Amino acid sequence: MSPRPQPGREFVLTLSCPDRAGLAHAVTTYLVGHSGNILESQQFEDRSQDRFFMRVHFEVSDPEVSLEDLRSGFGPVAEASQITWQLHDASTPTRTLIMVSKFGHCLNDMLFRRSTGALNIEIPAIVSNHRDLEPLAQNYGIPFHHIPVTPQTKPAAEARLLELVDELGVDLVVLARYMQILSDDLCKQLDGRAINIHHSFLPSFKGARPYVQAHVRGVKLVGATAHYVTPDLDEGPIIEQDVVRVDHSHDPDELVTIGRDVEAQVLARAVEWHCKSRVLVNGNRTVVFR
Repeated sequence: MSPRPQPGREFVLTLSCPDRAGLAHAVTTYLVGHSGNILESQQFEDRSQDRFFMRVHFEVSDPEVSLEDLRSGFGPVAEASQITWQLHDASTPTRTLIMVSKFGHCLNDMLFRRSTGALNIEIPAIVSNHRDLEPLAQNYGIPFHHIPVTPQTKPAAEARLLELVDELGVDLVVLARYMQILSDDLCKQLDGRAINIHHSFLPSFKGARPYVQAHVRGVKLVGATAHYVTPDLDEGPIIEQDVVRVDHSHDPDELVTIGRDVEAQVLARAVEWHCKSRVLVNGNRTVVFR
């Protein structure tokens, strides 16, 4: 595990803009002029879209230079090159609300990683449409909100969710096997700050028993996909995917176990990269600076 960033001294700048010569130079010149020392720098030029992407992790030696100073000073630099950007204190935990239904493998994995410091997140709340995982939330001392969802109560349930997001200052919503379809309006309001995880059998094997269907068809790969939530169901920009090879000897229950392990790992990586500002959305795709 890498050392924890120093609060108030280490920052991450991410940006995207139309590609042109001198962009990296403009950024590094600005940082050096504000006592910045670059610890890690990555960039990507998407030639098909003529766009430039960059992530810079840097430290500041001058104790008088604050995050607000850096942000206000970078504004003119960004405006001159039509740069869309974000600048964060690298040590600040991402306030993450987790949504879950009855399957607890992804939730349990994230809670454990948070407890060990593997994920730099704060979890102010867990939201579920069932009570099955309330004891798990209680074990970790995290408030659990039971918000049932029916066709009749769905608008009110989503309104309550947004209230929690606002009240708790939530930065990221994670659908850790939350088995409800979010409305288009909610997806738009959470644009760029909601991550979903699902098995890789879509769209071939839908419904409640995809692993049984996959077993019947003799699949050889079991995988998972983590992506940003959009109104296009399960088609948002992909952050991470992984697969495990299986064979004829695995029964449906074994496929489920393998699939849950992959889902938990893929979701954890996606959340980690998002929280470290390593993921930049590029239209329907993502640029991931691992």
